[in-house]
Amino acid sequence: MQVAMIGSGYVGLVSGACFADFGHDVCCIDKDADKINALLAGRMPIYEPGLEALVRRNVEAGRLTFSTELAPAVAGAQAVFIAVGTPSRRGDGHADLSYVQAAAREIAHAITKFTVVVTKSTVPVGTGDEVERIIREENAGADFAVVSNPEFLREGAAISDFKLPDRIVVGTEDERARDVMRELYRPLHINQSPLLFTGRRTAELTKYAANAFLATKITFINEIADLCEKVGANVQEVAHAIGLDKRIGSKFLHAGPGYGGSCFPKDTLALIKTAQDCESPVRIVETVAMVNEQRKRSMGRKVIATCGGSVRGKRIGLLGLTFKPNTDDMRDAPSIAIITSLQDAGARVVAFDPEGIEQAKLVLNDVEYAKDPYACAEGVDALVLVTEWESFRALDLKRLRAKMKTPVFVDLRNVYPDDELRDAGFTFSAVGRS
Repeated sequence: MQVAMIGSGYVGLVSGACFADFGHDVCCIDKDADKINALLAGRMPIYEPGLEALVRRNVEAGRLTFSTELAPAVAGAQAVFIAVGTPSRRGDGHADLSYVQAAAREIAHAITKFTVVVTKSTVPVGTGDEVERIIREENAGADFAVVSNPEFLREGAAISDFKLPDRIVVGTEDERARDVMRELYRPLHINQSPLLFTGRRTAELTKYAANAFLATKITFINEIADLCEKVGANVQEVAHAIGLDKRIGSKFLHAGPGYGGSCFPKDTLALIKTAQDCESPVRIVETVAMVNEQRKRSMGRKVIATCGGSVRGKRIGLLGLTFKPNTDDMRDAPSIAIITSLQDAGARVVAFDPEGIEQAKLVLNDVEYAKDPYACAEGVDALVLVTEWESFRALDLKRLRAKMKTPVFVDLRNVYPDDELRDAGFTFSAVGRS
């Protein structure tokens, strides 16, 4: 099947490469000529484990191509995916749909036969209606159907999520469109991946509801962690105990410095704004978003408290900058608020991240970057573990302590047990452990 993927960012590139790996012919399109030229040269615009090899394999097989020209790819495609960005709109927090709308207008003039136009971007309820209206206005004779097919990809595990999904949600009532989507995802039938057909608006809301629920679980366990510290309980044991309940489950119950990334912050905000506009407010989600933002800054205060109440003139090392491991994504990363709060309190910050330093330089000021964790510990008054990269899970704690000016360790991801930190000679604090 011929597929056009408009947008070669995180979602578009991963989805396009995976569809090509299924055997479809995919053209990924982007207006950013530098990005397309880099992809043509084999350079990835993002870090995602396995992506470079996946792209290379399918380019060499002739199934995956890249272009800045939309019209030729759309004209020959049975399915055209809109996978452009939908960032929070400056000023009001609504999702910015300008890129989606612009893509719809270009698609309208390029359609030559029955085409399924698929919104892969995360969009508010009713966006499919707007895409359909735009295409109809621009090309009254176009033969097409607009489908919602939200993505559920975790950064750092996107390829396996695409190929082994919990479910595939397709929002359409058009039978021809259903047939096209069944054929697109037919290679996943062998894995018995559920293909769920819903109404278009239902599919659009499903994505926001899923992310808001996961964000709620994270925020819930973070607040329980705070209570654990006050009453002398252990949040890891609490999370394990409640996670064994099949109604709750163990995923997303790891206490930490709050959620970040490209999805949860903007998607919860977009859902809040949509609900307010519909006069059906989602009070729980509103609270989740508020508590999460406050938490990031509070982690800076936690570091200061562990350092005796002041970090003025002190050198603080951070291990991990990205919002989660296995990505270089710095969008809304908790490290940003933590570093800002430490700098506001007069600290000098040195940091190390396995993949995120170049992206971090774009959003952080006055930060020194180290070449590895041990260099990051050199001469610091405290070391803070912010992102739980695998390479941080078995550090030589005594070696770290020997390099530090003051042996203070703040574990914001609960990677190290108390006894290991104590045996290494650290003054320390963790999350949700008194």
